[in-house]
Amino acid sequence: MTTQALARKAPDALWLSVSPSFQRLDQPLLTCLASHSQVGYWSYNQTPDEPSSLAVALTLLHDYVKGSDRPLHLLGHSTGGLLGLLYARKYPQRVKSLTLLAVGVNPAVDWKAHYYTQLDRLPCRRTIILAQMAQALFGQQPQHLVKMWIEMLEQDLLQSLSLHSLTERFSLYPQGVPVPLLVCGSRDDVIVDPVQLQSWQPWLKPGDRLWFAPGGRHFFHSDHFDGVAREVLDFWEMEPNGAIAPWPLGSSYLSTNQYDSFL
Repeated sequence: MTTQALARKAPDALWLSVSPSFQRLDQPLLTCLASHSQVGYWSYNQTPDEPSSLAVALTLLHDYVKGSDRPLHLLGHSTGGLLGLLYARKYPQRVKSLTLLAVGVNPAVDWKAHYYTQLDRLPCRRTIILAQMAQALFGQQPQHLVKMWIEMLEQDLLQSLSLHSLTERFSLYPQGVPVPLLVCGSRDDVIVDPVQLQSWQPWLKPGDRLWFAPGGRHFFHSDHFDGVAREVLDFWEMEPNGAIAPWPLGSSYLSTNQYDSFL
């Protein structure tokens, strides 16, 4: 496994990636954000021979973040966002804010959960299932692009941190987070649909936000990077001092030991 964090100066914000094959889809948004703020890029890559472990990824992320002299804005898409969510729950004093892209109230739901569910239920070759997933993720595409997306999805199955398999699907209870939270999604995402996103409402604190892109499906932050960037930058301005928002009375979140039982 490898980790990397790239920023010319000490970052104010950190993008979390656990899917190297999707890196180019993140770049338009990161480039836009980097023109306004110091944005670091933290990535976690693993080989097919290594077991997938959120606990290991959390430890490596903490090893990096604890070197910062101030709390950081954390951002992530899908499982990268889930990693940020778990980190913010465990180390809220180190997180200035959290932005989740395509992360529903059931945060472990991702494209792989859908893929393995279909692979288990449908009597089809995996290439057919992957073609269906490509259409769900990116919409109707010319055949040569479908082939490219299938290859990208196959790489993601091999190289990224995966919570799911053909025999088991991972899940986490819906919970809030004790730091300022921005949740972004797309109205036409069939992986993390608007119902999953709207279901964050009971867990939102005063000042937290829920924002929808008009389209773009699961990777809306690539197609609508300018709108996402505006929303993120406006959200960051809302919390200029990085103060941790108070946790609502009567609410709770998982302790370290409870996390360990999941991870």
